[in-house]
Amino acid sequence: MRLFILGLGYSARHFVCKHGGSFSHLAGTVRDPAQRGDLAGIDVDAFSGGPPSRETVEQTRDADVLLVSIPPGSSGDPAIAAFGDVLAARRRKVVYLSTIGVYGDHDGGWVDESTPSQATLDRARMRIAAEQAWMDIARGDAAILRLAGIYGPGRNALATLRAGKARRIIKPGQVFNRIHVDDIASAIMAAIRHESGGTWNVCDDEPAPPQDVIVYAAKLMGAPPPPEEDFATAEMSAMARSFYASSARVSNAKLKRELGVTLVHPTYRHGLDALWRAGEGR
Repeated sequence: MRLFILGLGYSARHFVCKHGGSFSHLAGTVRDPAQRGDLAGIDVDAFSGGPPSRETVEQTRDADVLLVSIPPGSSGDPAIAAFGDVLAARRRKVVYLSTIGVYGDHDGGWVDESTPSQATLDRARMRIAAEQAWMDIARGDAAILRLAGIYGPGRNALATLRAGKARRIIKPGQVFNRIHVDDIASAIMAAIRHESGGTWNVCDDEPAPPQDVIVYAAKLMGAPPPPEEDFATAEMSAMARSFYASSARVSNAKLKRELGVTLVHPTYRHGLDALWRAGEGR
């Protein structure tokens, strides 16, 4: 089984580390060849949304499984624009990494895959359009994985605290959803093995206020948490502030029921405990 990854980002690289041995051939794209990093054993091509190389077209054509983590732009999904004819030539399993941001704001209420979108941000609306485009081009055999906030090695509250960049911003009623990258890897593999396409939320069991995560990480480190900051007056970039515009508790019941995924890190506490034991934040 040949795997081609459009966009070798954080989650996709971790998936390769965990499950790369399940495939007879591995290849993928990066925006800049200098970003190759530790991708030994993977054929890496450059793709930044423009005309693809002949090698990249061939890799896409020959793939049995396509894992897509490239975000859409204002003109649509760049991968579909570049490889649409090749993708339409035959059926293959497509796994598209989307975001729970498509749900929009639900005032902290529970949502699942049947919940209509209330997205007001352009980036969320573009994601919804991209999800449908991938489902169409895969003839219904696309697995749409809506990822929560991703954390894992090198990308977590412990590392942020150690770097002196953590903030404890308080917005009453605000909750975020999270998922450890190990569990994303498991969800991707389960989606590849699943007999049909569909849409699944990939998040842990416990949506929680962001300040709770910072406090718990500080406790593990034996360090004082950063001071509280009122969201209304905190200095933040427009992008950072926009994430606080939506608050919802996202259900993962369908992920467990249909794909049979058992979370290794069912809460942020489990995930941070494991990262601390592995030496993160020290």
